[in-house]
Amino acid sequence: MKTLGLRGATKSLALTISAAIALVPLATFAQTPIKLHSNKFSPADDVKLGREAAGQAEQKLQLLPDPEIGAYIERVGERLAAAIPQEFQHPEFQYYFKVVNAKEINAFALPGGPMYVNSGMIEAAKTEGEMAGVMAHELSHVALRHGTAQVTKAQKYSMLSNIMGMGGAIMGGPLGQVAQMGAQGVGVYLLKFSREYETEADLLGAHIMANAGYDPRDLANMFKTIESQGGGGGGFLSDHPSAKDRFAKINQEAQSLKVNTAATPDNHDFLVAKQRLTGNTSGRMTGSNQRSPNQTASDSNVRNEATSPGVPSGHAASPSSNYRSYSLGVAEVSVPENWRQLSNEGSSSVWFAPEGGYGSSNGTVVFTHAFNVGLMQGSNGSLEDATNDFLKQLRSGNANLRSRGEYKLTSIDNHKAIAISMSNVNEATNQPEVVNLLTTQLQNGRLLYFIMVAPESDYNNYQGAFQKILQSVRVKG
Repeated sequence: MKTLGLRGATKSLALTISAAIALVPLATFAQTPIKLHSNKFSPADDVKLGREAAGQAEQKLQLLPDPEIGAYIERVGERLAAAIPQEFQHPEFQYYFKVVNAKEINAFALPGGPMYVNSGMIEAAKTEGEMAGVMAHELSHVALRHGTAQVTKAQKYSMLSNIMGMGGAIMGGPLGQVAQMGAQGVGVYLLKFSREYETEADLLGAHIMANAGYDPRDLANMFKTIESQGGGGGGFLSDHPSAKDRFAKINQEAQSLKVNTAATPDNHDFLVAKQRLTGNTSGRMTGSNQRSPNQTASDSNVRNEATSPGVPSGHAASPSSNYRSYSLGVAEVSVPENWRQLSNEGSSSVWFAPEGGYGSSNGTVVFTHAFNVGLMQGSNGSLEDATNDFLKQLRSGNANLRSRGEYKLTSIDNHKAIAISMSNVNEATNQPEVVNLLTTQLQNGRLLYFIMVAPESDYNNYQGAFQKILQSVRVKG
């Protein structure tokens, strides 16, 4: 849906909605139990094995010579490692994270903790959540000790001293030249995992993501991102089980998980990392994924965050239960604290959206989940007449926008208001969206409007947050 900014069509913003998986009440689904497998190696053996393999791998791999991106990936990795459930924490393990200068969409982790993330995977991911999902999956293989467990299962544990160059089983290319142990049937037991192990890593990866503040559905969505960019994915995009089955199972598991919204990271450093990889170094790393809660839409960094990423996935972070107040000139409003304030430069129209719920396409800001406050200049006549005029402008650029009923009289902050619910079909994805509009008039006759938008499949999960926002509004004119 396209909607007008405060100063007419010259400052328009586009609303596009992607499909999202509807969340079922948590009581409907129980978390899938995950357990460690029989393993004749000790955690210390994992560490030794991983360290030796990493040393050989790094003699052949081309590591990315960018310390800022390296430090960023290390921060994300440390957050994920700290979020591994306690029963799968191993004090002996030494997690560290490095970036490989390779275009393939992949990442891999070695026993005991070393992880390598391809620059191509960072570039392919649409959000930090998608990137973190791949990392969480690979971390899960390490935490569950799948490499040595699989060797144990194959009764190959007596060959520990000979297991080197295991990465060749999933990467090929330079990493495959580290050694040829995969040809001897050993490396394949360490990094080319069974259907059971891949499923376990997906499920534990979803748990790790939720603990770290990420939406676990981003892990599932990464399969679609990889497919949309021509496949690839190496070991992560294993064909056992199929990507379709993994997508469905991860989304089902996500319904049983509660995201730690207090830890939800900001997308800023991810966007800067992508800019650096593509040669645009105008961004600046903050040294932390958390952004100041006092930044406003007039801050250039905030505007850059709204315009830098690609089309959002439609899998937005769940609304925080904590709210933050904003003063917008003609009104005050409180929104979930994990939503960002965004606006066009030179426009008074203000949008609030969660991470994963906004991005850009063809140079235009796009939203999947958002709340908009705007002012229609030069409106006149009654509230209903002014609302009709505003709707005509909206519909002129949105052929699929349809009313789902008549105007309903209501109020906002003791001001007379009218509300209407509408449906729309997203121009980019052809997915249905819900667009609710509420309007009131200021003393000078101008129309103050509020737009709430979310995918039809996800709207019920945001309706409560939208209602709380409307109840918090204080009109100043």
